[in-house]
Amino acid sequence: MFSHLRLYGTKVTLTAKAASSRVPLGSLTLTRHWYTTTVDRKPLFDKILIANRGEIACRVMRTAHALGIKTVAVYSDADKNAQHVKMADEAYWIGAAASAESYLSIDKILEVAKKSGAQAIHPGYGFLSENADFSDRVKAAHLAFIGPSGDAMRSMGSKSESKYIMERAGVPVVPGYHGENQDVAFLKEQASLIGYPVLIKAIKGGGGKGMRIVRAPDEFEQMLSSSKQESIKSFGDDKVLIEKYLERPRHVEVQVFADQHNNVVHLFERDCSVQRRHQKVIEEAPAPGLSEETRADLGAKAVAAARAVGYENAGTVEFIMDNIDKKFYFMEMNTRLQVEHPVTEMVTNTDLVQWQIEVASGNPLPMRQNELALTGHAFEARVYAENPTNNFLPDTGPLFSVRTPPTSEDLRLETGFVQGDQISVHYDPMISKLVVRGSDRDDALRRFTRALEQYQVVGLNTNIDFIKKVAEHPEFIKGEVETGFIQDFEKDLLGSPPQPHPTTLAVVAGALRHQENNTIKKNDKDPYNPWANAKNAFRINTKDSTKVSLSVDKTDYNVFITEGHSENTLNVDIHQGTEPIKSYENVQISLDQEDQWVATLENKVFKSNVVVHNEKVTVFDQHGRTDMRLAVPFYLSSNESVGAAGSVKTPMPCKISQVMVKAGQKIEKDAVLVVLEAMKMEHVIRAPVAGVVDQVLYNVGDLVEENKSLVTFCE
Repeated sequence: MFSHLRLYGTKVTLTAKAASSRVPLGSLTLTRHWYTTTVDRKPLFDKILIANRGEIACRVMRTAHALGIKTVAVYSDADKNAQHVKMADEAYWIGAAASAESYLSIDKILEVAKKSGAQAIHPGYGFLSENADFSDRVKAAHLAFIGPSGDAMRSMGSKSESKYIMERAGVPVVPGYHGENQDVAFLKEQASLIGYPVLIKAIKGGGGKGMRIVRAPDEFEQMLSSSKQESIKSFGDDKVLIEKYLERPRHVEVQVFADQHNNVVHLFERDCSVQRRHQKVIEEAPAPGLSEETRADLGAKAVAAARAVGYENAGTVEFIMDNIDKKFYFMEMNTRLQVEHPVTEMVTNTDLVQWQIEVASGNPLPMRQNELALTGHAFEARVYAENPTNNFLPDTGPLFSVRTPPTSEDLRLETGFVQGDQISVHYDPMISKLVVRGSDRDDALRRFTRALEQYQVVGLNTNIDFIKKVAEHPEFIKGEVETGFIQDFEKDLLGSPPQPHPTTLAVVAGALRHQENNTIKKNDKDPYNPWANAKNAFRINTKDSTKVSLSVDKTDYNVFITEGHSENTLNVDIHQGTEPIKSYENVQISLDQEDQWVATLENKVFKSNVVVHNEKVTVFDQHGRTDMRLAVPFYLSSNESVGAAGSVKTPMPCKISQVMVKAGQKIEKDAVLVVLEAMKMEHVIRAPVAGVVDQVLYNVGDLVEENKSLVTFCE
């Protein structure tokens, strides 16, 4: 349990409304806040329902349990064994895996609330969290909604209406068209008047969905169509607005909180500029490089925005900042608790979920503006199941092996998954959030980088190594962050992995030899024992001689192992193909109590985590992560013939959204063939060459696994 959950909100009887004391924590300071039990304080709920899943459901439950509040979970077919179901005091099935039949079903969620006797509903983020009708219906059912009113959601949920409200409140907005006219020709004319490049945004959008950058007039109509299609699927509304696109923007947002007693505060800003596909990857608080004057102005404008709509509970006012002149403009307001709220909690020593529950119970804000202060610096990484080297396409599959950094007061791991769980095609691919705090930015960044090294996942692709490269990049270290950071430094961040270090190959070969010789005892009661699935990809020529064949990034290596000159040692000869590259004598290798391989090579001792999953071997050591494959004998490899001259395949597990061609149709290169949907995002598959379609293998609505042919072409 996190320290701020223990320290924050302890109830004792006091004559004043609140008291506080400061407790040193290394170079940081935590502030305890106790609340009065006098008659003007309203009691908290006895039981709440969390209308969500995954890490945010678990996050809300942790605070609720710390406050002595019972929790109710809801779950779909895909989540019957999920961690949030196990963590809740009660859990109710609400439908099939598809969100529309479960987590987006207002009727089913309200029915569970009534059946369970819950007094309030926490929406989390995503799903129904910004659905104004849901907020209204919860209150109409005589339940408390732990979030803002439906009216506030409608005002701020519409990007066009919110712009007008902000202008009237004196909050600066980006130049653009926010009107009702959605005629294609008219919108294209407005884009020309604003001046390219422009940004097309879904009026009711969020999370980058429905957002398209248009750099030239000849791209406009295609981008507009794509934006509208994605918007209607994600939000049920295809209206868009057009804004000027800033070439060197930063994404800076301010956490605000308001209660039912006309109190509004800000809890300072977060920088969320490092993004891929318009979705945040790393967040930090406070934003680097801001003057105190700019920081104060951001906070004041965010409070003005909240007051302008009579806001209540947690919200985030997002600004886009020109990194050249540091001028900022209102972008949108998220009327919910944000994914990245833990970084704010870290630097303000607060528990924002507890604040939400206090406010929804009718109590005033726990702290006033003059009581809030920044302490230290914090980073958050969103750990996704995705492949950064394949355009960040989402991945699905098992969390076969998971090692995490040790948690502490300065390191939080917010997750709804553990080793052995499955990441499903049906929902967002986020596995967890890693949150790290330090006394200043340099201290926090060093701790953050170390934690990323210790976070080791095998079974599917993740972005952990990519995030570590971002954190170690010289420009990021300097605090030079912009929304184009990933694109600007793509070669540095997404380049080919280096060739494996000889010590890595030696340790892997030694570990496999130990396994082959049964020096490691398999634990039949441990279903996640990584050695249980090891393939025998090498031959033992004699009792004392072993050859291990490995492939790394299409390069083959052969490692020859013989008994060493000393007792319990090995001699290792490493060849790239047939060319010798390195030899080690008297190598010692053994498995410690933490299942880490401890190796001694050339008078140096180091540890490695070696995970074998089917034919794949993954190593985490002093050189980082290395992915290998065990060589497969030629007689086991597939020689299945291809039935057509060529085909296009699925880049990820997905659902067929649109089929744009039919058998016998003549097509040009880059013609749109199929539109896929995965993790709520659209992906367009285009023809790699001109030709004639032979077969279309799937229909709209079909669920398709990764690397399956979609369309084949004639000879």
